[in-house]
Amino acid sequence: MNRIIIAAVIALLIILGLNSLFVVKQGHSALLLQFGRVLRSDYQPGLHAKIPLMQQVVEFDNRILSLDAQPQQYITAEKKSVNVNFYVKWRIADATAYYGATGGDPLQAAQRLMPLINDALRAQFGEHKLDEIIDGGSQQITEQSRTVADAAARKSLGMEVVDVRIKGIDLPDEVNAAVYKRMRAEQVQVANQLRSAGQEEKTRIQADADRQIVVLKADAERDAEKVRGDGDAQAAAIYAQSYGQDPEFYNFYRSLIAYSTAFKNGKGVLILKPDSEFLRYFDDPSPKH
Repeated sequence: MNRIIIAAVIALLIILGLNSLFVVKQGHSALLLQFGRVLRSDYQPGLHAKIPLMQQVVEFDNRILSLDAQPQQYITAEKKSVNVNFYVKWRIADATAYYGATGGDPLQAAQRLMPLINDALRAQFGEHKLDEIIDGGSQQITEQSRTVADAAARKSLGMEVVDVRIKGIDLPDEVNAAVYKRMRAEQVQVANQLRSAGQEEKTRIQADADRQIVVLKADAERDAEKVRGDGDAQAAAIYAQSYGQDPEFYNFYRSLIAYSTAFKNGKGVLILKPDSEFLRYFDDPSPKH
């Protein structure tokens, strides 16, 4: 019997010993409670002690959590309704305040946080027109909504609103048609601008090509005239040299060129006197030395 009592006492002591220790994991926080009242909340990650049975420990995950909301309907500044699909990123900022507001229940925390987000978004959408929202105003709306909701959540729930992001905005059919029409007009305007710029570039390139053609032709004609002039000068020099060496042969050669030019097409007719100087080599074609 004594052995049973001793074993029971030892087991009880082991249980009490184990119950007096707890571990706070990295990325988590813990509250030490005694009869429902918070005694301590500043625990660092590691092993800690508590009074067994009298004190309890509640642990919280301090990492960023995500809350996907159901699509909500908001009214813009011009009284047009839009359906907004969004999500929220949040985490615990003050474990004591969070526990007091939600009892440490994440579901209850989400239920209490959502009205704050809705109020902030509703106010922001009410200050913006639909055109502003479509043209990129949604980022400003989410930033302002996050700021307002974060201040309210920290104060009443001990929670930090890290981010508010809009996943999509569904517009009414008549608004969709108007948006499509406006976007089409903008694209047509862009296309016309691109077409005009292309035509201008084409004209510039064509004008530059025409200018280069004129310059190339002028340069070619100049070079040709220079070459032709050099050839004529060389020919004249050769003729002069030939004439100086043998005037009679020079005259004979010049007469052959004249005959070739006069009878080139084979249909020419010349009426000359038999003793014409032009026919002097027809009687005696051999040059006289």
